[in-house]
Order: sequence, then C-alpha cells, then structure tokens
Amino acid sequence: MLIRSVQSTAAVLVRTAAVLVRCESERMTSESEASPPPASKRFARGLLETLAIIVIALLISTALKTWVVRAFYIPSESMMTTLQVDDRVLVNQLAHRFGPADRGDIIVFDDPDHWLSAAETAEYTPNPVLEFIGLAPSDAGNQLIKRVIGVGGDTIKCCDAEGRLLVNGEPIDETYLDAGTAPSEVEFEVTVPEGHYWVMGDNRSNSADSRYHMDTDPYVAEDDVVGTVFLINWPFKHFSWVSTPDEVFADVPDTAEGITGN
Repeated sequence: MLIRSVQSTAAVLVRTAAVLVRCESERMTSESEASPPPASKRFARGLLETLAIIVIALLISTALKTWVVRAFYIPSESMMTTLQVDDRVLVNQLAHRFGPADRGDIIVFDDPDHWLSAAETAEYTPNPVLEFIGLAPSDAGNQLIKRVIGVGGDTIKCCDAEGRLLVNGEPIDETYLDAGTAPSEVEFEVTVPEGHYWVMGDNRSNSADSRYHMDTDPYVAEDDVVGTVFLINWPFKHFSWVSTPDEVFADVPDTAEGITGN
C-alpha cells in the first residue's frame, strides 16, 4: 500500500507534465506550419521548450520530496545490519498522514528531546541544490531512524527468562536482529502513552534509543514522525524493499489490559 501510493502519485504528476509539454509542442508545430519562422526563432522556441521541460521536472521532483517521498542517508551503526552506514533510504511521507505507524515499522522522526549531540547533528552536510531537487539525501542532522517496538497503550518489558522482549505480556522473537544480539542489555518496563512510540535500534548494544532517555522523555510523538522507510536505494548492492516484519508481532494483543506478565 505504501509503495502503491507513492507510485500512483508520481504517475499522475508525470502524466500531467507530459500533457503540458505535448500541448505546447503542438501549438508550436501549428504555428510553424502556418508560416515557417527563421532559424533564430526556431532555436529560441526549442530552447524555451527545453527549459519548460526542465522546470516541470523540477516541480515534480520538489512536489514528490515535499509531500510523497524523501531520501535520507544512514550516518551511524544503530540500525545495523538492517541498514548499513552510508546507505541511502527512501521514506514514505504519506504513510503517517493516513494512520499511525505499526509495530516493526522503521521510521524517521525529528529529534524529540535533544537525543542527538551537537557533533552528531553536524555530521552530514548535504549539497543544497541537489537536496532541493531531490537528487541528494536530506540532512539527517535533526532526524533519527529507529524501529517501532511499542505503540500507544503498549506495555514493554525486558526481558523474559529467555532474554526476549515482552510486548503486552507476549514474548517476541525479533528475526531482524543479528544472531547473538541480545534484545536489550538494559532492563526496563514501560507503558507507552497514547499518541507516542517506543523505538529501538536493531544494533541494540550500539543504539541510543528510547531506553537511554528514560530519565527525560523516551517516547517519540506521532507528530514528530517524518515517514516510514520502504526502500534502500543506494548503494546498488544493498538495493532492497524494506517491509514490516508482521510475523514478529502477530501474537501481541492490542493492549496489556488483563495480561499477566511472565
């Protein structure tokens, strides 16, 4: 559904641009057949047509970046090995407009409460021109990327006797973690406020996520979410769709109410 919405919006914009260019081309052809213009005028018209195509392409690119899809780069190891350092990912910005994120989604969100240090926010300086037209990743200096483990109303606990996280009393087997990775080396038990998320990196021992901000504000507000990651598009050897691991959370009840903890 996420990918289809991106593709359909892009298709409408491209078709609209094609119609505009075709109409202008037909008008020029009609005028040319009526009275052939001199070479200088033909050159000027050709140049104007080319400029019109470029402007339309820039408008489409800007519209896509503003409302539909946006590129980000991965600056740290906190989501390894799902996402590697310097990977480029595409984020669906429409997803959170039509409903909250699901457990297991990888989301990009604005820094909720100074989770990032000044050094981390200055790590990446994008090319402003390429970023504007959508050809370069956006500055991730003020955003983070993590996986949603709990949504509003969920109670999350670390851990059961087998070292697994409990979500609403149900242990989960996190298949997206590398073999041998402990779900958490920090013990905790929290209930997520409505309209917020509890997020964690896949590289649990090297991720300053919700667990490390429990003395301030460990939750991510829905309003701070930029979008949901759906594609790794660079480098080419890492190219792959990013899907939600629904099977991990399939047995988790909607709320912790009435659930007896392990």
